[in-house]
Amino acid sequence: MKGFRPGIGPTLVVLLLLPVLVALGFWQLGRGEQKRQLLASYAERRAAEPVALFELLASEDPAFRRVRLHGHFDADHSLLLDNRLHDGKVGVELLQPFLDQASGRWLLVNRGWLPWPDRRTPPVFSTPQQSLSLDAWVYVSPGAAFQLHADPSGASWPRLITAVGPQALWAELGRSGFDHEVRLESGPGAYLTEWPVVAMGPEKHQAYAVQWFAMALALFALYLYFGWHNTREKRHGNGHESTQHL
Repeated sequence: MKGFRPGIGPTLVVLLLLPVLVALGFWQLGRGEQKRQLLASYAERRAAEPVALFELLASEDPAFRRVRLHGHFDADHSLLLDNRLHDGKVGVELLQPFLDQASGRWLLVNRGWLPWPDRRTPPVFSTPQQSLSLDAWVYVSPGAAFQLHADPSGASWPRLITAVGPQALWAELGRSGFDHEVRLESGPGAYLTEWPVVAMGPEKHQAYAVQWFAMALALFALYLYFGWHNTREKRHGNGHESTQHL
């Protein structure tokens, strides 16, 4: 690299930023691959027949598996998952404990989306009083939900929440319950049950990866350009000074 003089400042900037940009690109590629595997698993398991709860409980990986339940809802402990959008409309998702009679196990069932256009009045919903046979599927979040503040425990019911935490609910109610959210399929007791599996598809992660790699390449290209450019300027400057001196 004879004659290449980029300077200490630009070199330090490149040494700090270039590995970060490359790492972010590979991280996005990894996230995209995870999403592809997630969607493939979702498609396979959602096409299978629903199983009984005892079979689901024996599974080491229950994510997206369909389950058949028979029991009743607990109308006294309803949760409203806030800030849920559908077709540009603001609303909530209604979650309620459901007791499966065959196993005696509680599950937190998401009954679907409800509109909530006016915050001055509570969302309107009803709860079936009779026993129901339901088909549902297990939702396991690919990552922990970001929360500025934890949802307060001990608040009045129905309770407005920003993240779903079945384990915390069972601990508060003193019940033995399933660890994951269960999303209801269309049928008895269901509201609007159209959920995207992932908020961002694999192709978006790939596009972001390309952007990070492009930024890394641009940074390195600028580093090379200014390194050679500064060298040429110094040479021309030295030649001009020598001519004046003569």
